Amino acid sequence: MKLGKSTRLWRTDGFVAVVAIVAMLVLHLSTDAIGTIERRFYDYASTSTARQPSGQIAVIAIDDQSIANIGRWPWSRDVLARMIDTLAQAKAKTIVLTTFFFEPQVDRGLRYIQTMKGILAAQPPAEDGTLPNQPLLDLIREAETALDTDAQLAQSLAQAGNVLLPSLFDLGEPRGNPDTELPAFAQRSAIEEFEGFSIPAVRAQEPLAALGEAAAGVGHLNQLQDMDGALRREVLLVNYYGKAIPSMALLAALHSLNLKVSDVKLHPGEAVQIGKLRITTDGAAMMLPQFYPMQAGRGAFPVDSFFDVLNGKIPASKYAGKIVVIGATAAGVGTQFAAPGSPALSPAETIAHVGSSILQEHFIVQPGWAVGTTWLIGLLVCAYLVALLPKMSAGMSAGVTSVLFAGMLGSEFVLLSASALWLDLVFPAALLLWGHLALTTKRFLVTEAGKLKSDEESAETNRMMGLALQGQGQLDMAFDRFRRVPVSEELMGNLYNLALDFERKRQFNKAQAVYEHMAGFDAGYKDLQTKLNRAKNLSETVMLGGGGSHPGGALLLDGGAVEKPMLGRYQVEKELGKGAMGIVYLGRDPKIGRVVAIKTMALGDEFEGSELVDARERFFREAETAGRLQHQNIVTIFDAGEEHDLAYIAMEFLKGKDLTGYCKPDNLLPVSTVVSIVSRVAQALAYAHRAHVVHRDIKPANIMYELDSDTVKVTDFGIARITDSSKTKTGLVLGTPSFMSPEQLSGKKVDGRSDLYSLGVMLYQMLTAVLPFRGESMSELMYKIANEEASDVRTIRPELSAELAAVVACSMRKDPNTRYQDGDAFAQALQAAMGAPGTTTPSSPSTPAAPPTPPAPPPPQSAHPTPAGSNEKTSAFTAPGQHDTQPDFANTSTMQASTPDAAKGVQPDFEL
Repeated sequence: MKLGKSTRLWRTDGFVAVVAIVAMLVLHLSTDAIGTIERRFYDYASTSTARQPSGQIAVIAIDDQSIANIGRWPWSRDVLARMIDTLAQAKAKTIVLTTFFFEPQVDRGLRYIQTMKGILAAQPPAEDGTLPNQPLLDLIREAETALDTDAQLAQSLAQAGNVLLPSLFDLGEPRGNPDTELPAFAQRSAIEEFEGFSIPAVRAQEPLAALGEAAAGVGHLNQLQDMDGALRREVLLVNYYGKAIPSMALLAALHSLNLKVSDVKLHPGEAVQIGKLRITTDGAAMMLPQFYPMQAGRGAFPVDSFFDVLNGKIPASKYAGKIVVIGATAAGVGTQFAAPGSPALSPAETIAHVGSSILQEHFIVQPGWAVGTTWLIGLLVCAYLVALLPKMSAGMSAGVTSVLFAGMLGSEFVLLSASALWLDLVFPAALLLWGHLALTTKRFLVTEAGKLKSDEESAETNRMMGLALQGQGQLDMAFDRFRRVPVSEELMGNLYNLALDFERKRQFNKAQAVYEHMAGFDAGYKDLQTKLNRAKNLSETVMLGGGGSHPGGALLLDGGAVEKPMLGRYQVEKELGKGAMGIVYLGRDPKIGRVVAIKTMALGDEFEGSELVDARERFFREAETAGRLQHQNIVTIFDAGEEHDLAYIAMEFLKGKDLTGYCKPDNLLPVSTVVSIVSRVAQALAYAHRAHVVHRDIKPANIMYELDSDTVKVTDFGIARITDSSKTKTGLVLGTPSFMSPEQLSGKKVDGRSDLYSLGVMLYQMLTAVLPFRGESMSELMYKIANEEASDVRTIRPELSAELAAVVACSMRKDPNTRYQDGDAFAQALQAAMGAPGTTTPSSPSTPAAPPTPPAPPPPQSAHPTPAGSNEKTSAFTAPGQHDTQPDFANTSTMQASTPDAAKGVQPDFEL
């Protein structure tokens, strides 16, 4: 039992979710994969900002153009001295040099000049006190000054009084005392700091003493890179044994605000404050500066060439009152770093970004609660994956996960870009996505494994079911089952035998379909091609009568051609469909070229003896009756005859399709079109009723309609009878249950008013797409038709007029005497309901005591007998390709019952 529970646990969605969560945590803690994605997202979101860089900062670049014109780097320091003099004269606020001056720059000739100067100075003076060779000594002193570039630079620094120089520190945790103390000039820029609110250092590299003494301040130029090599943080303070050295950017901001180092206030673990500017930092005094996005493919700050400024091409007045950062950008000179929004930034440009962030308080804040919030959201994601996601459907889970995933990343993006607040949500978002994919994959694999097993079992079940159906003679159903089975050699044998069975039944078009299905798997199977070609030749012809050898059958000629059979004077083209008692063919009169539909009935197969004689008489009597109906809205009967034991009726071949398709909710016709169609059917029935012919099976399937020509034809008078009360058998019920009148269901004698009731039901369905009476069983349906009133059509379509609703209700009244008494009255009422002039509106169905006044009593019954016992029906057929439904001969129910209760055991084709 415990083993079974353990096995089930391994298969649960919750267990898979837990495994996915653990795997993601291990990945996150052991690698930098998620961290890399987070940093990339941070770069994109933080630079998608409306913040603009400060206009008080400029960059002068030691670029390729400058090196090409001035000479190889490093230049003589008098060149830098000249630049400082130029900027100082232009009143630049602060000058920041990013070049390190750790070693003196000594000209090779300076030592010789100094030696010569010493020799000359050691000579005794003349009697008048003058030194010998004084002019030469003065020239040597001038040369010494020109060659001592360090002295020139120191002089320029001292004269400018606003130049900041960089220092560099080896970072690390001190383990003792320093090797050397900070020089006095460096301590002028340092802050006392013993609380650990800075990055510790163990060794310092300071500029030359002469230059450091002349400079306005010395800051550090240490830059910390993330694991991916990019710069995202600024180290504001480096602690050298209790002395916190500010960064170059911080020192430049201080100097530009006319503040001193003593004006810097430290808030350990929170912020560094200079004047009124409070810079939020982490616990190590590191800030997240705003790196401004590039503009039009260029950097955020304008960068001018050193050479252009030095030779006056760019006026120095441009830099008045600004912080000017001078640094190398040329290829191979200095170091460049990747940063948010830029693949490569020089130290000078980095100082410009950080300085602007400090002066404008454009830093990005990662609050202390951010880490806790990230893990809390991660825990909520874990709870969702373990507890909620397994209970959701695939569609719902995909929707919820998508919303949560987009919500987390969208929140981080908005906070970074709009509020400069960094909340790390990439990890919980990745956890959510990973867990969802793991669970979805598990479900898919389990489903596919189950589906594969189910498919194998289902395939064998379908094959065995197909064989059973084939053995019962239900070949169509057998083929349907075989098509659900993947084709194999074993199935090919089953299909081959099925095709032979179709051929034995002369259903060559179906045999062709089976052969084509087989050819898709193995076109060379046995004599498949020969069988297929033969079936194709025979699929468009027919075999008439009971035997394939009688004169009416199709003949195979030399070369495989087929001679088409004849029925009377009609050449049979192809089979259109089968019914319960006969087949309908497409035929053509070769003399006049008329295309007809030929309904046949093999009477000899259905009847024998006296019944055959009676059936033959009824068949031709029906043909004669229907043939007398010459009306533009009734299908025309051309001919009738008997040949080769086949009785046939040739009738008009109709285009268009029946009204069944227009009774569906998404395909209803306009109300005016429906009324027009029903009006014409009512007029056609009025004509038939005057000829004493009752249709008995009015329904959408028996009304043909061609939309383009607006043509309406009533078809299928095959169950019509010449009404004669003395000849009609009591209890004979003919028709389709849902459309039958109460008197027809009860087995009473019917007249034309029963057809009008059926027409009212059809009108109701064409207006609403539902039947007025529906039931779960035949008995329930019959009870509702006999005892319950139909609901008002306006309960389904409120936009219908009250007049039209009254017409529908009046046509379906239970008592025939309160309905419309003839089709013309029905048609007139419909026209009046649609506003046709010269007509009156029928009375409301809510007042059954006042139905439309019938123009005359019901017509007298014909003396012609009404034969009983026939349930075949004549159907009109469409041209190939115009109506894709098979002709239906089985949807007319014939029930022998003296009362409705007696019919409960019958299973007709009725609509629920």
